[in-house]
Amino acid sequence: MSSPVGTLLSDRYRLDAQVGHGGMSTVYRAFDTVLERQVAIKLMHREMSSDSDQLERFRREARAVAQLNHAHIVGVIDAGEDNETPYIVFEYVEGETLKDRIRRLGRLPVPEAVAYAIEIARALGAAHERQIVHRDVKPQNVLIDEEGTAKVTDFGIARTMTEEGLTADGRVLGTTDYVSPEQALGHEVGPQSDLYSLGIVLFEMLTGDVPFSGENQVAVAMKHVREELPDVQLRRPEVSSALAAVIDRATAKELTDRYSDDTQLIADLEDVLSIETARTGGATGEATSVLRTLPGSARRRLPLRSRVGTPRLIAFMALVAAAVAVILVLALHNTRRGTGPAAALKAPPRLSNVSLARSAAHDYDPYGTGGEHPELTRFAVDRDPSSTWSTENYDAGDLQKAGVGLYIDAKPSVSAKAMRIQTPTKGFDLTVYGAKSGPPKTVPDPGWTELGSAAALKSREPIQLDTASQRFRYYLIWITKLPREAKKVEISEVALFD
Repeated sequence: MSSPVGTLLSDRYRLDAQVGHGGMSTVYRAFDTVLERQVAIKLMHREMSSDSDQLERFRREARAVAQLNHAHIVGVIDAGEDNETPYIVFEYVEGETLKDRIRRLGRLPVPEAVAYAIEIARALGAAHERQIVHRDVKPQNVLIDEEGTAKVTDFGIARTMTEEGLTADGRVLGTTDYVSPEQALGHEVGPQSDLYSLGIVLFEMLTGDVPFSGENQVAVAMKHVREELPDVQLRRPEVSSALAAVIDRATAKELTDRYSDDTQLIADLEDVLSIETARTGGATGEATSVLRTLPGSARRRLPLRSRVGTPRLIAFMALVAAAVAVILVLALHNTRRGTGPAAALKAPPRLSNVSLARSAAHDYDPYGTGGEHPELTRFAVDRDPSSTWSTENYDAGDLQKAGVGLYIDAKPSVSAKAMRIQTPTKGFDLTVYGAKSGPPKTVPDPGWTELGSAAALKSREPIQLDTASQRFRYYLIWITKLPREAKKVEISEVALFD
């Protein structure tokens, strides 16, 4: 039985109202009569305290969170026992859970969703630095205070990476709507499992719903193991390719494809927040607060008014106006055609980026009549992952012809050894061809030489090219199969490496 409202714990904490209830404990809003402040108290159910494993798990939560002092983690104030019933005292957060916010608003504004993801990731990073894995990251365990700030709570099944025991092999902990594949299978879990769950939370913030549903929790858990995540851009088209790529990587089934640590995920989310702010021209709500905390590398993407205050902006613009004439004169003498690295994609070991012109990408549709968005091809080599080229729309999963594609003009020629494609479209098949001249008008054609291929391509997955030391000017990405339920393929960046 849980203690009723009005109970005074340890002659200090008065239970004022029940605010939450779970299988192991009940949470109350309480009043600290010594320091005269509101607190939150998690009181273990008395019948559970006789279970040594459950009791240790409850005590472990107090120890784990007591090690953490972070702006986005609900802090532990005290812990104790009253009449053989353990309790934990937390700071009291006035507000709502992130789950309640999603239910109330539906899909959150894109910059706000990214800002919350950054705050949650920073909180998890602090826990992971102390070797603590949360293991139950979900919007129900994120509180949004009155100022709009996110705070992670409920480390009830958290575990240090040095602990043994307490969880039998094969037992799944965590909420299956957000559970990582390895956790669903009862395997060892680490920080990357929390990052997967955060990726699912971000998906829900953007779409208003979790990605998988099923008849029971086991069915949902197995979908996390076996099924690809639905395309977030199909559910919400205004989501940028850059943000979709972050979700793809955070929720990759294989650990080797997933973000390896919090810092990588945070850096990409910070870049995405800058991109989204630049696209919309500004930000509101919690996104505004998070923008102030971004590192310089991310802030450089922001509109000027988001980086400086109005008086400083006016003074700066005056200086800019005074310098415009000089800049224009210098530009006349120094303007040249822009080239650069093929894309902001990391080169494989011992290889380097091939420099491409900004006009290097061209659509290729030998079996069509209207082309494949030729006006968008520049976005495939503009080194901006938020912009994309796409094929035309087709029947879901069916191109209805041999293929369509995009070719890269690597003028004058290069013996490329690898290619990377950044894409929000998961799982399409392709073949890479090379041509020394032309390009040839059809596939197949003797002028095209097959160099490599990929089935069910993953974003940024390296495609090895076998040129036999020959140099080719044209490199064709020949798309032969759409993913199931996808109507098109989008490509945000293409890079060649030699």
